[in-house]
Amino acid sequence: MTNPYQKYKQTAVQSASREKILLMLYEGAIKFTKLGIKACEEKKIADRGQNIGRAYDIIMELNNTLDHKVGGDIAKNLEQLYMYIMEEFTKANISGKPEHLHNALKIMENLYQGWLGAIEKLKKEQDSQGNKGSV
Repeated sequence: MTNPYQKYKQTAVQSASREKILLMLYEGAIKFTKLGIKACEEKKIADRGQNIGRAYDIIMELNNTLDHKVGGDIAKNLEQLYMYIMEEFTKANISGKPEHLHNALKIMENLYQGWLGAIEKLKKEQDSQGNKGSV
């Protein structure tokens, strides 16, 4: 890996917190879904399949890392959403219809915003607790 940008990306991922990695995975899935939509609209079958496949793999990984013992109902609900998203990816890949990708994208963007808000709230709480302890 001699490409400096690739090296930078690898270092960024390896040094990222779990929360940042979660957000990066969502960002990747969203990006590839948007590229899949564009490929559907442009009738580029190979590009459609490649981008949907990448987004699918990311959502599959998110699904595989759910901890049902710790997450309880939240993990169960996320699993159902991830399964729906993967079904929509499959339908889009078979039919070439971007509507399925738009459905998946809407859910992923909502989940991303939810996680982003939860992570920011957690950081603020940790910062305020840390500041109180040092006074």
